[in-house]
Amino acid sequence: MTEDKKKGLFDQKLSRRDFLKKSGIAGAGALVGASALGGFVLPKTQEKTREADGDEKISFYGKHQAGITTSMQKNVYFVVLELEDSSKSAMKELFKDWTEYAAKLVDGQIVETESSNGYLPPKDTGEAVGLNPYRLTLTFGISRTFLKKCGLSDKEMSIFRDFPPFPKEQLEDKYTGGDIAIQACADDEQVAFHAVRNLVRKGRGKVTMKWSQSGFAAIGDRKSTPRNLFGFKDGTANATKESDFDKIVWYDGNDWLKNGSFMAVRRIRMHLETWDRTNLREQENTFGRYRDSGAPMGKTGEFDDFSWDDKDKDGNYLMPVDSHVSLANKAGKKLLRRSYSYADGINDSTGQFESGLLFIAYEKDPQQFIDVQTSLGATDKLNEYITHIGSGLFACFGGVEKGGYLGQDLFE
Repeated sequence: MTEDKKKGLFDQKLSRRDFLKKSGIAGAGALVGASALGGFVLPKTQEKTREADGDEKISFYGKHQAGITTSMQKNVYFVVLELEDSSKSAMKELFKDWTEYAAKLVDGQIVETESSNGYLPPKDTGEAVGLNPYRLTLTFGISRTFLKKCGLSDKEMSIFRDFPPFPKEQLEDKYTGGDIAIQACADDEQVAFHAVRNLVRKGRGKVTMKWSQSGFAAIGDRKSTPRNLFGFKDGTANATKESDFDKIVWYDGNDWLKNGSFMAVRRIRMHLETWDRTNLREQENTFGRYRDSGAPMGKTGEFDDFSWDDKDKDGNYLMPVDSHVSLANKAGKKLLRRSYSYADGINDSTGQFESGLLFIAYEKDPQQFIDVQTSLGATDKLNEYITHIGSGLFACFGGVEKGGYLGQDLFE
């Protein structure tokens, strides 16, 4: 095959997104509607491939917000916002606007119809034009400070309280607190970022960004448990049945949070260089699981039942009593983990990787998380290799029915 023919075949396989990235258009955010593509279209075969890859659309509407019990996507873009305009009327209007935007974004539509005036900024930032939604979900939550700032203290709940101090944490102000959280998950990182970017843009003048974090999960067939940057499986014990979600995840009160959930967020720095100098046996003792199989120590399968106090025939504990899994299991509380790894280049102070875990867990009562974290305490062997540097607790509204809007029971 001649070099010209090879090049022709390569060009045919080039996806619309690859074209944008290679030309620098997508990265610069310079797209002005679909017309900026100059008539570039995908070959028919590539259109079919692109549609089949992550083409499952997840409705924004329903009893519960999507992105909580939804099967994990490969990427997350998470942002925490602070209020600039804390009036109840402004927030009500913003959540109405966000509802309209979110419903379009998860359906792969542009957020607003573009103006015919080419001298005005585009209504949609454009970097997701031509991409399918890639299973995009958008999940919104508010903190206790949101209620106070908006004059909604009468809507506070006794179970919705700030986390107490936990042993060994070294929280940094820039990664702690905030008023609103938005979690965008998708099988494409650009789709997730595009969604948050347009939501924040719509809220300009009412909200400002406090901190954000992009993350990734090594998900293959969506059935296997993703591994964190220490090489161990993360989320093995997660519930998968609706009946379990009712017990663990969904708030069952009959107030403004009905059908919602609480989101615990922790930004955890992982000291990879220290971990990489640790032998495999000690790594497994630290977690309480075998690295490759994910099985609890003393068992053979990843999902084998176990208890923290399981012993062998000689009366010895099967897993170290100070291992992460043993102490978490000892708490006797369940969480729904939805965590993503992050890698943010090099830490300027240490010259080492600035990497870790964006720990996100959903529970019907924040006490579930408090009990687990308290059980881990100061004795968790994993503390030698991690530092908790960010924290937040957010109440995620129940789902939205068509014609309604996010937080409607709170504002009306």
